[in-house]
Amino acid sequence: MSLPHAILTALLEKPSSGLELTRRFDRSIGYFWSATHQQIYRELGRLEAEGHIRALPAEQPARGQRKSYEVLPAGRAELARWTAAAQDPKPQRDTLLLRLRAAAVVGTAGLEADLRRHLELHRRQLAEYEEIERRDFPPGKDAPEDRLRHLVLRAGIDLESFWTRWLDQAVREFGELPER
Repeated sequence: MSLPHAILTALLEKPSSGLELTRRFDRSIGYFWSATHQQIYRELGRLEAEGHIRALPAEQPARGQRKSYEVLPAGRAELARWTAAAQDPKPQRDTLLLRLRAAAVVGTAGLEADLRRHLELHRRQLAEYEEIERRDFPPGKDAPEDRLRHLVLRAGIDLESFWTRWLDQAVREFGELPER
């Protein structure tokens, strides 16, 4: 149940409207925890009902105005409790790996092209992460919150590096397979 915690984190970083949260998810948190616009709005309602967040009072009342939300002490306490709790790693579930396993028994038709497509997608994502690192984490930017955010980005860089290496190897391996 991490979506509420992702939202609490984002709101503690900066009080925001649902639309602003959706945009922020697309640009940062969404790289490692995705959510749709509808999921975010639904969760905002739940968090507000539970007393974890509140809508900020509008400067001028207006019909259809976006609500901005902030985290209440109960929300901060919930996020701190969740952050401190132990959690086991999730088992790996990857459709591409399962498809490779299935190809061993039904054949590889179409799979090499998709491996190449995945490789290109991971290369692009890696380049994007490396650009974010250059832009947002120059040498000397080492406040504790910056170091933790950089660790999250480094995890993304390392995962994309793994996938590009592995997919490059998989494409080469496909080239050496006998025709079936």
